[in-house]
Amino acid sequence: MKSTLIALAALLAAAIAPPAIAAPRPAPVAVDPLDDAVVYHIFQRSFRDSNGDGHGDLNGITASLPYLQSLGVTAILLTPLYPSRVYHNYFATSFEGIDPAYGTIDDFRRLVAELHKRGMKIFLDMEFQYLAEGHPWWTAALADRASPYADYMLWDDRAKGVAEEGPFGLREIINFNKDTHGVTTVAMKAPVVRAYFDRYLHDWVDPNRDGKVDDGVDGFRLDHMMDDLDSKGLLTDLFTEFWKPAFDKLRRVNPQLVFVAEQAEWADYGEGYLKRADTSAVFAFRIHEAIRKFDKAALVAAIDRTAAITPPGKHQFVFAENHDVSRIASDPEITPEKLRTAAALAFFLKGTPILYYGQELGTRGAIDKGYDSDESGIPVREAFKWAAVDAAPGQAIWYRRPGERFWDQRYARDYDRVSVEEQTGQPGSLLTRYRALAALRRAHPALRTGTQRVLDSAPGLLVVERSGSGERFVIVSNLTSAVKRYDGPGAGSPDMIGGGTASLHPWQTILLRLPYTGD
Repeated sequence: MKSTLIALAALLAAAIAPPAIAAPRPAPVAVDPLDDAVVYHIFQRSFRDSNGDGHGDLNGITASLPYLQSLGVTAILLTPLYPSRVYHNYFATSFEGIDPAYGTIDDFRRLVAELHKRGMKIFLDMEFQYLAEGHPWWTAALADRASPYADYMLWDDRAKGVAEEGPFGLREIINFNKDTHGVTTVAMKAPVVRAYFDRYLHDWVDPNRDGKVDDGVDGFRLDHMMDDLDSKGLLTDLFTEFWKPAFDKLRRVNPQLVFVAEQAEWADYGEGYLKRADTSAVFAFRIHEAIRKFDKAALVAAIDRTAAITPPGKHQFVFAENHDVSRIASDPEITPEKLRTAAALAFFLKGTPILYYGQELGTRGAIDKGYDSDESGIPVREAFKWAAVDAAPGQAIWYRRPGERFWDQRYARDYDRVSVEEQTGQPGSLLTRYRALAALRRAHPALRTGTQRVLDSAPGLLVVERSGSGERFVIVSNLTSAVKRYDGPGAGSPDMIGGGTASLHPWQTILLRLPYTGD
């Protein structure tokens, strides 16, 4: 009834008043989805098991969203979901569907809905430059070299059925499941392949093709992305002939989509990816390397160069560890204060912080080069510890093989104080520090989107100013094993992280608030 009366009143007003010229509506302000983001990188097989089979799964992630929000996480990045014969799923046996160990497509839709209900985002990791033996394309092509699917792959000798090698010169993979299978390269520039992946990615973004994207993913990480794939000269100009056209089509579906490139060459600052391929972000590998070395000169050089090559509106993902490197908590001569400083730099330096699952607990693990299979990476992908003991529900110990070298030499142990249960509510725990850092970043725009400037300082002290939105801060890191006195801007101000400011003990980082003087 109320709506009817309102409509009648509007008609009467129109009848007695001269027609008004409608004021143009202001254009909506574009919101950068990475400006305020804190991303959490999940190796889902090892994260949380919801059904007792030992494998982390999608329902386990859904159940963990309150924990992730308590950590200040705004987006999750999942490693590949598609079926594969390898535990990490990077070489697909089919691009369609989801590895059954992770759950069903309905489980995935439920996870997306719960994330979006909480204002969180989800990014999926994709690597479709390669495929594994057993993939339907390869199977069809081997059965009949005249099959249309033979055009989906590269060949050394198509007539003899010899496929092109995969990455790193690999023709086969020896994996943790105790089998060996082939790997080959996808013909990414073939029109049929480009059309397939345009459709494939569109389905993840808008699953029911209704124009509403609230039920789809918010972006993608592109693994091992290159302009000239594997530097062979076989697939060149991929930035402009494969990736950017694909991004352009998908951005017409959802203009807010995020595309994050993992540079295959980690020494690459990512300029070509950001400009020619038009990705949203790249990984700040050089900053990562300098953080791990606690090297002031390397950090200053990496910060300056990163800023110089990053266009406005583009981003660098700042991180201390990821799924391809040893855990920082297992680095030689690591200390609790070094772990806290690495966390502070990841949160407060300009960029988008991305945490690798368990990093906030001090999870340990180092790449084991003694294996000739993909087992070498399992130590940095061990189970996230929700509880103090392995036997607790939810622990994703899918690699449990008592009596084998790997299991006997694993890093996690019962009651090792590297668990959510043991660190929650403990004032001095690393988890408590991560939550405090995330809260500070969330509360102060200058620490998220402000300008950044490295200030002159005493040897061994890294001093970085962040300024904007009426705020100004300095981050001071003592990157030495000696006590260092800080007498620069803000000296004497209370440390917002906690602790004194007159002198910094070895490896300590402090955050000081200064009077705002304008950008």
